[in-house]
Amino acid sequence: MATSLATREGLRLVLMMLVGLHVRQLGIRGARGSTDVDVLLPYAEGHDPSHCLRYTRDYQSVTHGEATYQTWPSSRHDRLPVAQSTVFISDMSGGADSSRWVHGHMTVVQDPLRTLSVLEPGGPGGCEKNPRVTVEETAAPAGCLYAQNAGFFNITTDRCVGNVVSDGRMVRDSKGVQNAQFGIRKDSSLVFGYLSQEDVLDQSNPFVQLVSGVVWLLRNGEVYINQSLKAECDKIVDMEVFRDFVDVRSARTAVGHDANGNVVLFHVDGETLKRGMNLWEVAEFLKNNGVINAINLDGGGSSSFVINGTLVSYPPDICESDSRWRCARPVSTVLCVHQRRCRPADCSGHGDCVAGRCQCQEGWQGAACDSLVCSPAASGPHGVCTTNGCLCAAGWRGENCSEKCLTGYYGDGCRHTCFNGAVCNHDNGHCTCPSGFHGNFCEQVCPAGLYGLSCAEECQCDDQCPCDPLTGSCASLSGGRCSAWRRQAYRDEPYLTEQTWLIITVTLASLLLIRLVVHFLRASWRWLLFGYSYTQVALSDLKGEALTARLLQLH
Repeated sequence: MATSLATREGLRLVLMMLVGLHVRQLGIRGARGSTDVDVLLPYAEGHDPSHCLRYTRDYQSVTHGEATYQTWPSSRHDRLPVAQSTVFISDMSGGADSSRWVHGHMTVVQDPLRTLSVLEPGGPGGCEKNPRVTVEETAAPAGCLYAQNAGFFNITTDRCVGNVVSDGRMVRDSKGVQNAQFGIRKDSSLVFGYLSQEDVLDQSNPFVQLVSGVVWLLRNGEVYINQSLKAECDKIVDMEVFRDFVDVRSARTAVGHDANGNVVLFHVDGETLKRGMNLWEVAEFLKNNGVINAINLDGGGSSSFVINGTLVSYPPDICESDSRWRCARPVSTVLCVHQRRCRPADCSGHGDCVAGRCQCQEGWQGAACDSLVCSPAASGPHGVCTTNGCLCAAGWRGENCSEKCLTGYYGDGCRHTCFNGAVCNHDNGHCTCPSGFHGNFCEQVCPAGLYGLSCAEECQCDDQCPCDPLTGSCASLSGGRCSAWRRQAYRDEPYLTEQTWLIITVTLASLLLIRLVVHFLRASWRWLLFGYSYTQVALSDLKGEALTARLLQLH
């Protein structure tokens, strides 16, 4: 056992010396501020295991079956501040340790979908250009309130390693190579574990942020390091290096989440072999502080923690310019905590970003205002989905157009109605009138003398007793009552029809006309039988009685 430990220790020291010499040469050529001495390598050949998801799944605990990652709903609220960072100083004494203190930072990030980003080194395009930049240099222009290093980098080419999605942009695709992952999907859910390439590229609920680490520390509140050792490493040589990577004390960086869906950033200062924590201690520390799922990120000399653009951690690397000082190492990706931002910034073109939250235009919904209030499927067979919601066909109503119009209403928007309590077809509006009413919309009372359904019944009431159009019952105009015997008597009395009255009228008119004709004829005959004669008399001869007498002689 002692020989094995000595061999492992010797192998690790030789490897670190070679890496240190190589990165020192790179540092001289690039004029970097750090000598990059304290580099933690999880694998002898780099940072990436070479096997696929099938291998990873086979080495999982039976408890989790086919599930290779865990999801958790993130917190979503507008409380301030967006994050709270705490400095911890803890006594890690135990066993042969007489006294060992560690110090670092734990940062609880609320509403991570809008307040946490994975940044490329130096900003957008950094992974493509393959530079490494200190956390300070990346965090300051991005407006980070808190920032720490994240993913690993290739020690030869400086390129970003693993999967990287930054603010919705796919930066790097690991092609399914299995490292532990941390990501935030579009629906704000948090993802921890091993992802297939299909999972990474899934566009039904795409990743907004994604970064790769090495070793899944906690799974569902339990330490998951042993399973990670089997899942992430399949070579005997690499396994020795991998176990050293897990067991050695050093500066460490990790990311996880608590039961409330807040993201937890973890950083502990250290120097490989001298101070800091091993991954077993990191996992137990996170578990004891309420973390549910967590993965390990790049550590050693890469571990850096920045507040408001200022480095507040103690890096182990020696400054190139002066060996008396320690300098922060240029690193790969960065986890940045910032003020709330809308995702995407333009709210998908369907809303306005106000205080980091999208206020959607009418007809749009969702955190990104990217989905209609209704959906084609939700509108069902009786509606059409529009920006104003489901537009229902005639005769249908409700949010998903699944309800018929209420009794008495019909047509577009159920705005039309049949009157007087009529029953109508909710689609075409055909009205079935109640007793006493008629018309297309049952808006008319039965004409006088008629009553009943369709006004088909004839009333049996006299003029002084109009009938009720609904029941046909009679009632006097004076407010009294028409008795049944009166109505019966009225019906039993003989009466003349209209035709009889017409005959009588024509007969009387004819008699009157005949009488007038006879009278006219009699007058005409007298005129013919008796004539008149005239005599011319001078006016001068006519005087007094003579004139009168003469006039009387005229015949």
